[in-house]
Amino acid sequence: MIPIEGQLILTAAEIRAAEERAIAAGSNVEELMERAGAGVAEAVRRLAAGAPVLILCGPGNNGGDGYVAARILRANGVAVRAAADDLSTSNAATAAREKCDVAIESVSAAHGSPVIVDALFGTGLSRPLDRSLQAALTRLVGDARLSLAVDLPSGVATDDGAVLGDVPCFDLTLALGALKPAHMLQPAASKCGTVRLIDIGLNDVASQCRVLAKPGLVPPAIDAHKYSRGLVAVVGGAMPGASTLAAEAALRAGAGYVLLFSSDPSDAPHALVRKKWSVAALGEALDGKKAVSIVVGPGLGCGKDAAAKLDAAIATDRPLVIDGDALHLLDARRTEALASRRGGTVLTPHAGEFKAAFGDYTGSKIDAARQAAARSGATIVFKGPDTVIASPDGEVIVAAAASSWLSTAGTGDVLAGATGAMVAAGNPPEAAVWMHAESARRLGGAFIADDLARELSAVRAAL
Repeated sequence: MIPIEGQLILTAAEIRAAEERAIAAGSNVEELMERAGAGVAEAVRRLAAGAPVLILCGPGNNGGDGYVAARILRANGVAVRAAADDLSTSNAATAAREKCDVAIESVSAAHGSPVIVDALFGTGLSRPLDRSLQAALTRLVGDARLSLAVDLPSGVATDDGAVLGDVPCFDLTLALGALKPAHMLQPAASKCGTVRLIDIGLNDVASQCRVLAKPGLVPPAIDAHKYSRGLVAVVGGAMPGASTLAAEAALRAGAGYVLLFSSDPSDAPHALVRKKWSVAALGEALDGKKAVSIVVGPGLGCGKDAAAKLDAAIATDRPLVIDGDALHLLDARRTEALASRRGGTVLTPHAGEFKAAFGDYTGSKIDAARQAAARSGATIVFKGPDTVIASPDGEVIVAAAASSWLSTAGTGDVLAGATGAMVAAGNPPEAAVWMHAESARRLGGAFIADDLARELSAVRAAL
C-alpha cells in the first residue's frame, strides 16, 4: 500500500487509456487483474489480523479483482467468503471467478463478517446501485469491524466526486493503478476513508493532475535579509481585522517584511509595519524590491474605495494574491486585465466567491478550477474540504481533506496571507495550502483564525 501524497490522479478515461497502453506493451487484462487482486489480498491479510473476511464481488472487472483476492487469501490460510448476485460479464472476471475455490453466496442473503471488502463496482459507475444491493452493502459495512473498498466505494462517480445514492463510509479504499478524482473530491472522498494506492504495473501513466505533497521548502540562506525573504504588501479596507490576520499569517509563513496598508490600531505583532493607503505609497513600497507580492481582498469591502484599491493592485507588474471581497469585484474587465498581467496572479476563492467571479459550473471541481485558470490567466486556489489548485497551463493539484475546524471566520484570510508569503519568495502557492492544513491538524480542534496564523510559525520552521 502506497501513500497518496504526490501521486497522479487519473479520470476514468485516462485510467482506461493507461490500461490499454499496458496491454499493448505486452500485458493482458488477466495479468492486470491478478496484480490488482494480489495487492488487495496482501492489504486485507495484513489488516484483517486473522479475522474472517467477506468479499463482495460485482459482475465486472472490479468483481474479478475480488475473486482473485479471495483465492489468494484462501491459499494463505485466511477464513474468506465471497458473495455475488450476478454472473461475471467480462472474460477476465469470468476466468477469475472460475479459478476462485471459495464458495459464492448471495450478497443480499449474506450474513456479516468482521472484515468486509467491497469489490462490487469501481471506476466508471454512472448510476446508483440497485436498492436491494445498496441496502445489503450498507448493512454489511455497518456491521463490520473493518471495511475496505476496492478501487472506489460502490456508488460513487469516478470523475466528479458525486455520490450516487446512499453510499456507506469505508475505513480504507485501495486505489488501483492510480488515484481517481473521487478519492479526493467531496462528497465521494468522505466515503473513502483512508486512501492507499496499489501498484498494478501501469508504467506509462500520464496526467496533469496530482495530489498535494509536503513542500520542499528550505530555511533562509545564510546571507538572507528581510527583503530577500520577501516583502508582502497587504491592502486593508473596511474590515481591518481580516487584513491584519492576513498580514500576520504572511509574517509567520516566512515573509521577511510585511507592510499593512491600514491605519486601524488593532492588536498585531510589532514586527508588522503599517502605512496609510495611497497608490503612490504602494508604488514607493515596492520600488526596487525584487521579492515582493501584494495581497488584496481580506476585509477590503465592496465600495468605490475598494474597487480603486483592487484596480491599483492589478495595474502593478508584481505577484498578486486576490481573496475575499476583491473576488466579488472581478467583473469581465478586471478578469481580462488579469490575463495580461506580467507579475502573476493567484485567486483564492471559496465556493461562493468562485461563483461570484466565474459563475455556476458543471462538471467536476477540477474542471471548473482548470477552466477558470485558463480564462483568467491566474492560478486558482479553489478552497474547501477538497481544495483544488489549478494553473493556467492546465496543471492541477488537489489537497486531501483538511480539518473541518477550518470552517470558522478568518481562516481564508490566513491562507491568503500565507500564499502572499510563498509567492513573494518564489515558492508555489500550494505550499501555503499545505502549511495551512498542517497548522489546523496540529491545533486539533476548536481553534480560531488567530491561533491558525500563529501556528504557521512552527509549521514553517519544521520544513
